[in-house]
Amino acid sequence: MTSNFKYKKFLFMLMCMVFVSSFMDAQNATSEWKLQLAVGFNNPIDNESDPIFFTEYVNIPTVNIGLQHMFSETWGAKLDGGFNRASNAENSEEFKLNYTRINLQAVYDFNRLIWFWPEPIAIVAHAGPGVSFTKPLGNYADNTYTFVNALAGLEVHYGLSRTLSVYGDFGYVFSFSGEDKYDPVIDGYSFHRDMMYVTIGISISLSGCSYC
Repeated sequence: MTSNFKYKKFLFMLMCMVFVSSFMDAQNATSEWKLQLAVGFNNPIDNESDPIFFTEYVNIPTVNIGLQHMFSETWGAKLDGGFNRASNAENSEEFKLNYTRINLQAVYDFNRLIWFWPEPIAIVAHAGPGVSFTKPLGNYADNTYTFVNALAGLEVHYGLSRTLSVYGDFGYVFSFSGEDKYDPVIDGYSFHRDMMYVTIGISISLSGCSYC
């Protein structure tokens, strides 16, 4: 009777240990997610053959927001979106431009390759396809355009804690639009070219920190 009780007690404790271990693994799995928020400036790459409409070299704001998931310490993916506002330069016809994009990107953390790098600093590359939406404001608001893009960028993170880092991000958005935007041709300003941006933001681990 006593032996049977001890066996059941041992079996119960073993099941509890398995349950706790599974629970901890589940908790670690959720800690792979990050939320990223950043603001900065942008530079639309204008058509050099059009001397009438061209933007300032530095335009604000750029606002990026993304959700990132790391599959390992090195590789991950993120879905992010960005909003950019640009304005005409001093010698250009007057206009404003809204440029919005959505991208699905692969993420690569270089920390294992750069083993000598100081621990709080991380270098992360990201790249992937997406869609861009451009809309001039004012008199040219009907000249909207939607086109496929490819984004490539590099982030430098500085960890403030195991769940929070500040980072700078330089990105270049390549345009894959056709040369002829409108048929028939529409007068006025429109945009379907490349975009550069520089932002500073925060990266927040949503539940712990397995891979950050």
